Amino acid sequence: MFRVNKLTDYGIVLMAHVARSPEHTLHSSSTLAEGTHLPLPTVSKLLGQLTEHGLLVSHRGVKGGYTLPRDASAISIAEIILALEGPIGFTECGTEPGICEMETSCAIRVNSQIIGDVLRDALERVTLSDLNCRLMHGAVREDQNTLVSAISISTSMGPQGAR
Repeated sequence: MFRVNKLTDYGIVLMAHVARSPEHTLHSSSTLAEGTHLPLPTVSKLLGQLTEHGLLVSHRGVKGGYTLPRDASAISIAEIILALEGPIGFTECGTEPGICEMETSCAIRVNSQIIGDVLRDALERVTLSDLNCRLMHGAVREDQNTLVSAISISTSMGPQGAR
């Protein structure tokens, strides 16, 4: 199974929750924990990491909190994963050359790196604002012999509900 770790999953849920709010809404760690149904210590840890990587802005003071630094349509899911997990890849050699002792003789290294590139590209194309809409999966004909996977935003359904 290929998937992001639980903390990254929670980070994406947290960021999507902030993105659903009206612009400039300040979110405290406790209201975020309540709104996302995540434990407060986990939310606090994620807020620190996401702020450190510039994906949230911390506003100090009694009425302080957290906001997005830019529009949700300008923040990719890849940025969030990169901030919480590090480089995105299908295999370790695709993210950090030289880490695997079998790299020079590996028969699947090049294809693994291609898969990693496709994965990164797909995650860079999905934004935080996209997550708060109903997405549809389909296929698009690129040429006569090639179908490529496509994600589109459904116009027939309203926004996706909170998690």
